[in-house]
Amino acid sequence: MYQKLSQLLAPRIWLYFAAMLSFAGVTALLGHRDAAAAEFVVVAALLAAFAASALRRRREADRFLKEILDSMDQATRDSTLNCPLPLVMFRPDTDEVVWSNERFLRLTGDQERLFDTKLADLAPAFDSRWLLEGKSECPEEVELGGRRYQVFGDMARPTTEKDAGLLATTYWLDVTELADTRDIYNATKPVMALLLLDNYEDAIKNQNENIRSAMLSDIVQRLTAWAERSRGAFLRLDRDRYLCLFEEQYLSDYKEDKFSLLDSVREVTNPAGIPATLTVGVGVDGDTFGELYRYANLSVEMALSRGGDQAVIKNRFNFEFFGGRSKETERRGKVKSRVMASAMGELVADASCVMVMGHKAPDFDAVGAAVGVCAIARLKGIPRYIVRDHGPTPADGLYQRLERTLPYQNALLDPQEAMLRADSRSLLVVVDTNRPEQVQYRELLDSCNKVVVIDHHRRAATYIEGADLNFHEPYASSTCELVSELISYLMEPTDLLVCEAEALMAGLMLDTKNFTMRTGGRTFEAAAMLRRAGGDTGEVRKLFQTGLSDAVSKYGIIQNAKMYRKDIAIAVSDRPVGRVTAAQAADELLNIAGIGASFVLYPEEGRVVVSGRSLSATNVQVILEALGGGGNAGAAGAQIPGKTVEQVLEELHQALDSYFDGEEENPEEPQAK
Repeated sequence: MYQKLSQLLAPRIWLYFAAMLSFAGVTALLGHRDAAAAEFVVVAALLAAFAASALRRRREADRFLKEILDSMDQATRDSTLNCPLPLVMFRPDTDEVVWSNERFLRLTGDQERLFDTKLADLAPAFDSRWLLEGKSECPEEVELGGRRYQVFGDMARPTTEKDAGLLATTYWLDVTELADTRDIYNATKPVMALLLLDNYEDAIKNQNENIRSAMLSDIVQRLTAWAERSRGAFLRLDRDRYLCLFEEQYLSDYKEDKFSLLDSVREVTNPAGIPATLTVGVGVDGDTFGELYRYANLSVEMALSRGGDQAVIKNRFNFEFFGGRSKETERRGKVKSRVMASAMGELVADASCVMVMGHKAPDFDAVGAAVGVCAIARLKGIPRYIVRDHGPTPADGLYQRLERTLPYQNALLDPQEAMLRADSRSLLVVVDTNRPEQVQYRELLDSCNKVVVIDHHRRAATYIEGADLNFHEPYASSTCELVSELISYLMEPTDLLVCEAEALMAGLMLDTKNFTMRTGGRTFEAAAMLRRAGGDTGEVRKLFQTGLSDAVSKYGIIQNAKMYRKDIAIAVSDRPVGRVTAAQAADELLNIAGIGASFVLYPEEGRVVVSGRSLSATNVQVILEALGGGGNAGAAGAQIPGKTVEQVLEELHQALDSYFDGEEENPEEPQAK
């Protein structure tokens, strides 16, 4: 090492000697032999003098560097022996203590033993894996002798085979006072909760004064008792809205009992048997009270968009959900639909063109809703386009029917062509999904300035933010139902083309299972309007026909179904099947007595697809959310990339166990319709 360092200090003088020798050689070639000989002698003398000087400088540099390194080694030894921090040297592979200073022995309380002991015996809470990972700071504080320490260190790796192994040096910094202050700060940070009686109109308002007063008194008493657990401030903001402000140290208790306040409030029922339901929105981790209030409001909006009767916690990064197991009931009026229709009409009229896209692998509900939006644009004379996926989709039959209709022959675009046609005034309408990662073409969503979202699925933690219009109703049977309501306010039924009416009707029939599930009064009103527009259920029924091979595959899936827990049927296919086939198999399983919910799993292009259906109180949307999916209480799905069917099946079992174990801890009463 000394030689290499000294060589760096030596000038590159040999280039000059090479040049002088070259000149001497040229002089000899020109015939001046005496002059050339003299030049060679001078160069040789200079070279010898330089070599002697270089040798002397090298020796001086070596001696100087050795003195510096020796002094550094001595300083290192002195700083190690006199280190003001507790210090311990040990072998991380064997946990054997090599040496420690007196300060470390004093804090361990074991000053007699130094050698032949394990660090784990002296500091049981210490884990040395971070040193083996190449880190210089322990990621967690270590508690020792009633004090808390932040541990720093490094590790010397062996340089030769004779070395006895790894050697780690750690320094222990006492941060007890700082850590206690930090814990007190975190524990006393404010948390804001908004509590909303989300069915106030149905359960309380329409009762006589005595009953209403008694119900409100009972509810307020339960809310007050809940707030007193955290010693928080509790006040009423409106007839159906309350605010609670408490410290963050009590939030973990509320999480542990999974916001049992929801079940407590549901015990209050009116004479008709309708229980009161509560939505709780909690805002945490805000820098100001204004930010906490905004987080709490966003939590309430998220909970209501998922059906209400649940608690949602919002911090600056994500949402956390509790409850929401009960199936939602229809609690929407026509006023909102009328307002949304007016706003939708204005946005369409001001657009240069309207582009509509649904979720990946769109089904009849997504494509039917897209056709309905195009009908509104067609009536207003605005160019309209539907983004179509590459490859086969469950709605291929509907696409083919549209391509045979003159107004839609040039309306189906691939995503790249849609990007080329989009401009600053284009209106993008996203239907049948509210999650940005599930749209057909994310780049188109990010590039459009004006966006409208129309969806009936319960909102997930990720959703399309900043939309100019968000018509989101989780109580609707389908997106086609919502679009049909918009159409009823913007155009006459006779203005609809037959193909448009049948496309919307196909979406209605798909998501309601031929009007047998998730139907409400508004569902049949939409179907009646589409029927007046010329929609023929017989023609629509042909879209649902499958081939013989698909029918065989469907019943093969059903044949392989196995029961899990009490009334859950799980069918696994080890080969790819059509999405329509899998969905039909899941629906068909519900026709078997004793089955309340069904799940079908199958592989598809590097991912596993799960289709879930439910007839009972089991909420398949909550179950599949644990796997990254979504949907509604009665119909949900998930797509899990990078895993095998066996792995996803195990995760589904865990999600089911977690769901039902939590349900047993917090049993819910059936919600009155």
